[in-house]
Amino acid sequence: MKKTDTSNYRHFLKVVDCQQACPAHTPVPEYIRLIADRKYTQAYMLNWESNVFPGILGRVCDRPCEPACRRGRVEDEPVAICRLKRVAADYRGEIESLLPKIPRTKNGKHIALIGAGPASLTVARDLLPLGYKITLFERDLQAGGMMRSQIPAFRLPETVLDEELELILQMGLKVRYGVAIDSMKAMLEEIFDAVFVGTGAPRGRDINIPGRQEAKAHLTLGIDWLASVAFGHTRSIGERVLVLGGGNTAMDCCRTAKRLGGKQVKVVVRSTFEAMKASPWEKSDAAGEDIEIIPNHTPIEFIMEEGKFKGVLFEELKSSYDEKGKRTLTPTGKTVMMECDEVLIAIGQDTAFPWIERDIGIEFNEWQQPVLDETSLQSTLPTVFFGGDAAFGPKNIITAVAHGHKAAISIDLLCQGKDPVTERPVSDFNLVSQKMGIHEWSYHNKIKPDTRYAVPRLDWQEAIERLASEVELGYDEKLALGEAHRCLNCDVHTIFTEAICIECSACEDVCPVDCINFIPAQAEGIEVRDPVVVNRLRVSDINPEQELFVSAPLKTGHLMIKDEDVCLHCGLCAERCPTGAWDMKKFILNDAKATIE
Repeated sequence: MKKTDTSNYRHFLKVVDCQQACPAHTPVPEYIRLIADRKYTQAYMLNWESNVFPGILGRVCDRPCEPACRRGRVEDEPVAICRLKRVAADYRGEIESLLPKIPRTKNGKHIALIGAGPASLTVARDLLPLGYKITLFERDLQAGGMMRSQIPAFRLPETVLDEELELILQMGLKVRYGVAIDSMKAMLEEIFDAVFVGTGAPRGRDINIPGRQEAKAHLTLGIDWLASVAFGHTRSIGERVLVLGGGNTAMDCCRTAKRLGGKQVKVVVRSTFEAMKASPWEKSDAAGEDIEIIPNHTPIEFIMEEGKFKGVLFEELKSSYDEKGKRTLTPTGKTVMMECDEVLIAIGQDTAFPWIERDIGIEFNEWQQPVLDETSLQSTLPTVFFGGDAAFGPKNIITAVAHGHKAAISIDLLCQGKDPVTERPVSDFNLVSQKMGIHEWSYHNKIKPDTRYAVPRLDWQEAIERLASEVELGYDEKLALGEAHRCLNCDVHTIFTEAICIECSACEDVCPVDCINFIPAQAEGIEVRDPVVVNRLRVSDINPEQELFVSAPLKTGHLMIKDEDVCLHCGLCAERCPTGAWDMKKFILNDAKATIE
């Protein structure tokens, strides 16, 4: 069996499941430790470096980090990583002196950004401190993109949005509001060294079924309706509202409709309730506001009677799954009529590039999305880059931020005359010992058994009375500190030194989860996951998504094999070891940023 390769960051990052799962690789355990120490400003700035919008994402992130959280393997609920990010934003102090300085002397390169959403603003945030001149074009009169137009104020207050956008907008970029780009060819005739497209996925999908044209006055695409509400053009809705679709946009539509006068608001979705794309907490919030979610129904006709809109006719579906988990929807033949006054259609979104001419060197695929290099986000026209939803279709804010970082590196390399793919810098890492004494550590290594702390909320009846009343009130300091101490410090790794191990098995004995094993070396060619090996481990139920750490051969010829999946990073092995063969070292990922001087 081969010794585990620990020469690059990949092994260590994979063990820090939350940081690995975050598209921007936010150092989650580190900022939670700072919160636990009441160092809120430092926690905020650590977030700002990677995810750019801590106050925004602390409220509305899709939380890919939380399903990956190791705490969820030992208890029912993961650490409230997202809401702790909000704590850092809510309790931070002044940060003006901590923001990067923008050089007055520019580097001679001028970059155009199209669309003022999270991807474009991240590109600006990364490149402005390096001396780039940047011009941002935005069709609306305010920045924010979908964060402003599609996320209701009861989830994301306008004051929070504006405050974090201003941190970037005040860094010196030129913004041209109210300018809709209608020709990429004309854009390329301007004197720009690179163009970044971050226009999102602005086209809502429609439903083409009988009655669509006759009932059009009562039907609205969900993203258009949310934008109309956000910009103050729509202030009311009918009493009986149907929302078609099962994603987060549908949840935002139904909850907004409730606040604008909808007394009977229902969400109807083709899939089962469990298979809905909406986040579990979004479905829970909608249910808490007395909104009925009706699964397994598909619309087949918009019904008009004597020239008046009556409602929607649905057919009931049956969901079935094959051995690979692929879902099939089968009509049952049963129909049901649901009367309503208005329908909001929220069944998906698409990118739209009618303003990009097809003869200028930018290739598009069969779905009319740009053909991009996934590493650099560079299009087939080398000076044009895409990111966020505009790149590969609708995702989420944190993915758009990650794209912004990636594109900024690419643009910077291009402007230096380097290849954005082959000459891309590689992330480095450090391992820092946490020893403060023989049996003391500089991190909180005691495992706290508390279950997840609930975030205080407005009463739902009070919440639906005002459109802009934030529903989640956030953790107070006591709750925040309690939740922060639930973190298992997965970035503090157990580091093993074979040369000084005496194989006394003290670490095996003290390990609370039996993740450490000393076994005879197997014949050459046998893999670590071979049943011959796995059956010798103290815990043989191995997670295929996580690595087993394999040492070099010890003096006896045995190997130390550690199950990284179940390790609690408690440090007991290092405390018990008589020779110091085990140490606890904090993993620090030095993410590669743009590099121009």
